[in-house]
Amino acid sequence: MAKILVTGGTGYIGSHTVVELQKVGFEVIIVDNLSNSSIDVLSGIEKITGIRPAFENIDCVDYVSMDRMFEKHNNIEAIIHFAASKAVGESVEKPLLYYRNNLVSLINLLQLMPIHKVKNIVFSSSCTVYGQPDILPVTEDAPIKPALSPYGNTKQIGEEIIRDTIYANPCYQSVILRYFNPIGAHSSAEIGELPNGVPNNLLPFVTQTAIGLRKQLQVFGNDYNTPDGSCVRDYIHVVDLAKAHVVAVERMLKNETKKRVETFNLGTGRGLSVLEIIETFEKVTGVSVPYKIVGRREGDIEKVWADPTYANGELGWTAKETVEETLRSAWAWEQNLEKRNIQE
Repeated sequence: MAKILVTGGTGYIGSHTVVELQKVGFEVIIVDNLSNSSIDVLSGIEKITGIRPAFENIDCVDYVSMDRMFEKHNNIEAIIHFAASKAVGESVEKPLLYYRNNLVSLINLLQLMPIHKVKNIVFSSSCTVYGQPDILPVTEDAPIKPALSPYGNTKQIGEEIIRDTIYANPCYQSVILRYFNPIGAHSSAEIGELPNGVPNNLLPFVTQTAIGLRKQLQVFGNDYNTPDGSCVRDYIHVVDLAKAHVVAVERMLKNETKKRVETFNLGTGRGLSVLEIIETFEKVTGVSVPYKIVGRREGDIEKVWADPTYANGELGWTAKETVEETLRSAWAWEQNLEKRNIQE
């Protein structure tokens, strides 16, 4: 079976994608600098699949090390590029860190692809490229708006870099996947979302507050033009998201793409508010989550959710997990983490 490079493969979405790739027989090489993940994730992947993927502790910004990696693991047929800094708030505070990490890493990969005869790349993009859309739900044809954060801007620029590069090199192709909000964990509770330090995403903060690691959850704003005043997002189970990457890779390897650069929205098509997520979590787990309304967070948009019709039709992929099941999986992962910490 084909050999796939997964950058950022010990991260949240990356690790779940590695599991799904290995399940269908792909050979996976992970490159990750462990800046926001743990080496222990490899053991979780191995427990689920029975296979420990090859791992290289490399920063994708380091061109020389990446070149050596391609020489060591020759005949890679596709890349899934997750490796990036991804916190909206932090990107506002540290823009140069984000431009360096997110763009130089991508440029390095695109430069190395023809040298090492890799013709296919899946790019991890984001619904942030749409900004605050004029029309909801969002289709792939929605206008790209000026980014509200350096993080969002790196995704916009990354997409442009890919298009320009692929169109200048007729032998290469790319699938760009624009994620909405991934949440949840693998049903085994062996892997899940585990950011270093204080979480920037909603769900790990919810579960860490529910289990007592955090005193209180902060809800950023209750004065948005939404049904309950809190931000609305399209929350998709991370395993559903991971499966879309497998389909994208298979589509390229089978030469079934209709354009040399294809773009798909990955979401459920349903918008839920922050307060609805908290309420649903409390309902399905029976655990109270204390929270406090604070001021809006710079860089956040008001509301966005996907129209996944194009991805559903072209890829034959749909988000299948309910939000209730997704929240249960996140809670099971958090409880399993607590058991491990007690044992250690």
